Amino acid sequence: MFSRIEILTPKKLIGHRKTMSLTNDRTRELWRNFMARRKEVQQHFGSELYSIQVYDRQYFENFNPATEFNKWATMEVKDFDTVPDGWATFTLQGGLYAVFLHTGPASSGSKTFQYIFGTWLPNSAYILDNRPHFEILGEKYKHEDPDSQEEIWIPIKRGDIKKTV
Repeated sequence: MFSRIEILTPKKLIGHRKTMSLTNDRTRELWRNFMARRKEVQQHFGSELYSIQVYDRQYFENFNPATEFNKWATMEVKDFDTVPDGWATFTLQGGLYAVFLHTGPASSGSKTFQYIFGTWLPNSAYILDNRPHFEILGEKYKHEDPDSQEEIWIPIKRGDIKKTV
């Protein structure tokens, strides 16, 4: 399931955002609105879509499924010169990421996330970094199809970094 470690270069994205929690999941509504209007964005490139989660610094420290976070449905653009009405811009910071390949229906994604946070991360040389988490929905993404594939990008940093005074 673990795929690779990558250094992401910053990306300019455009899309829609909703505040939600795991117990008040509004992902379908977010993506339905995004997909209905995606042809309005003329300057996009690539066929990949980005599902981004922005968590507060303490989100994972005292995990509670009712804690809210911001979720984005986006696509990459070359610049922010032309932003259609009702759309928002988002700059995805660069940095170190662990990349995982989830294969199967989107609804079974919780198993992949349990592996990432319950097995891989605690047994790796890395810790979570406070940057956005995201999934890339490319050509092989087919939502609930058992052969669907998406990449899950988790922001990390070395866990053995010593702080100097």
